[in-house]
Amino acid sequence: MTTDLGLLTTAAAKWDSMAGELKKVETRYGETVQKITMGDNWSGLSAGSAHTGFAATRYEYAAAQSQAKAIASLLRDAHEKFTDLKKKLESARDDAIAAGMTVSEQGHVAFDYAKLTPSERSAYQHDPDGQTIIREAVAKWQTHINDRVKAVTEADQLVKVALEGAVVDSNRDALGKGADQTLNGFNNYAEGDLAKVKKPDESTVETKTDSEGKVTVTGPDAGFTVSGTKYGKEGSVKAYADLFHAKAEGSTTMGGVKLSGVEDWYGGARATANYGATNKGLVGKAEASVGIRALNEGRIEYGHVGGYGRVEGFAGGEAGVSAGVGPEGLNAGAKAFAGGKASVAGGGEVAGIGAGGTAEGWAGVGAEANVTFGKGEDGKFHIGGKAGLALGFGGSVGAEFTFDPDKFTNAAGDAADAVGDAADAVGDFAGGAKDEVVSWFD
Repeated sequence: MTTDLGLLTTAAAKWDSMAGELKKVETRYGETVQKITMGDNWSGLSAGSAHTGFAATRYEYAAAQSQAKAIASLLRDAHEKFTDLKKKLESARDDAIAAGMTVSEQGHVAFDYAKLTPSERSAYQHDPDGQTIIREAVAKWQTHINDRVKAVTEADQLVKVALEGAVVDSNRDALGKGADQTLNGFNNYAEGDLAKVKKPDESTVETKTDSEGKVTVTGPDAGFTVSGTKYGKEGSVKAYADLFHAKAEGSTTMGGVKLSGVEDWYGGARATANYGATNKGLVGKAEASVGIRALNEGRIEYGHVGGYGRVEGFAGGEAGVSAGVGPEGLNAGAKAFAGGKASVAGGGEVAGIGAGGTAEGWAGVGAEANVTFGKGEDGKFHIGGKAGLALGFGGSVGAEFTFDPDKFTNAAGDAADAVGDAADAVGDFAGGAKDEVVSWFD
């Protein structure tokens, strides 16, 4: 009721202005950079590659304009929709007041006894039929107000869905169908008409507050970075050539039970190395891999009790070595493998103390061994190891025990509170019994 809806049209104007500025950049790019590939002075494979890449960049400039204009249009539609619904809500409130009701700032309806004369008030209060009429009238106007509020909530969800959808690349011109070479770029076909956006299901609207999820897709991409040790930070070397990386994760809470899951697919090649001395000790590790990985994990938690299950698959080659020692523990390991792996893992946790195990089947050639004792990046203390071998066929097994100080402290605090509450209850009962016995002799 107090929101300045005019800010929506102000924002829309800025999005339109952004589209205009992007148009200037696109035109300048086409007349300078892209123009280089369109003459006769450059030929060969490099010219063909540049022609494709430059066309893809210009496509993104154009797609960014389409996306910006669509968002501006959606914001204007949202302003029109919210303004109309707000007027209807105000009208419903005014009608309720005119009918002898009061409406609080939170939208609660009540009968306005202040408008009655003393005799009328007395008559209503002592007449059963009058009380029934009042209750029915209040319920009717409350429903009327609630329906108007619900309409605003549904419109708000629709605008949210529309804006989220507008910024997701539709990829209609990708994968050989046009100049688009970026799978997660700007959306050239963003929908700017709110009336054409599909309304979310009622169940979706109701579970939004308790559920959340995210999907990300990246690639193709490549890069190389180097950073030396300084100011107590590790040095690192990283090279990667990603074909794709898709990840979906979400969680929902129902009746105190939290369910969460993640699915992760990756294809490409990566090589990393970290080294140096920090406040956590000495560290040195290097690994490289090429192939396709897939992971699917599910978790369930209720209070201080939880469990998880995970399946993984890998096809390709990998090698690595690692070692670290410091005040928070130590770790060491080595691995080399070529072929295919499939693994399952599971475990549970109670009050911050957890245990789990893994088992893998290998088809290929390789060996692996590692041991961990100390605090990890997740804040938990880990004790575990893993060993495996394959010459054609084989596998590995591993186990891990974890201790989460924060969860253990919280669980201990809750247990102490429960004991205290029980003691208070016993004390209250004993005190009441004493008073009762004493009263017999008064």
